[in-house]
Amino acid sequence: MQATRGAALSGQRETSDPPGRRRLGVLLAVAAGVYAADVISKVVVVATLPPRRLVHVVDGLLTLQLVRNSGAAFSIGTSMTVVFTLIAVGVIFFILRTSRQLRSLPWAVTLGLLLGGATGNLTDRLLRSPGLFRGDVVDWIQLPHWPVFNVADSAIVCGGLLAVLLAARGIRLDGTRDGYAAHRGPAGPGPGPQDRGQPGAPPSRQAAAHQPGPPTQPTQPSQPGQPGPAQERGSAAGDSRT
Repeated sequence: MQATRGAALSGQRETSDPPGRRRLGVLLAVAAGVYAADVISKVVVVATLPPRRLVHVVDGLLTLQLVRNSGAAFSIGTSMTVVFTLIAVGVIFFILRTSRQLRSLPWAVTLGLLLGGATGNLTDRLLRSPGLFRGDVVDWIQLPHWPVFNVADSAIVCGGLLAVLLAARGIRLDGTRDGYAAHRGPAGPGPGPQDRGQPGAPPSRQAAAHQPGPPTQPTQPSQPGQPGPAQERGSAAGDSRT
């Protein structure tokens, strides 16, 4: 019995692990794509774009400008560089730990955007001047009436909006929805043998309960002076003995 239980549990794990691994693969793929796009774009911008020079890509809509940002996304909190660095490390650790229970594809994309964006900006904090944990983040995308940002900032904002939307719709990391079990209700046991023929029992059991059996032969009462069945059996036994 223990071997059977072990085989059943291993079968359940094998069937439940692949979806989790696929969602984790989606998370890492999205994070790697965001990180690669952020790092490559920053390297190209730093190498080709002079500081504070405006390059109008789409006049009145999109402008490129190299800005060194010591704060958070969109140049917020420029005097709290170390604090934002520690926050980024905590966010990355939380996402990696949460990914073990990930079964939802939308959440995999959301966490991938957050992980890639946080890792991209954290790389600047660690490797760029003026020093470790105090490095300036490279921002270079400018829209009208909007602070200068980069690819990592946009991924973090998109991931945050998706997280709020998924939470508002009640979608969990494992793919279930809030209140789903309450709406389903517990499944009660089926009717037992004593419920056969009772109202509420399955039609097949009711039919089986009400199905007539084979007809029985009525017993004929013995007339006075005529031997009954028991007497006939006794006389037959006496004849056999003689």
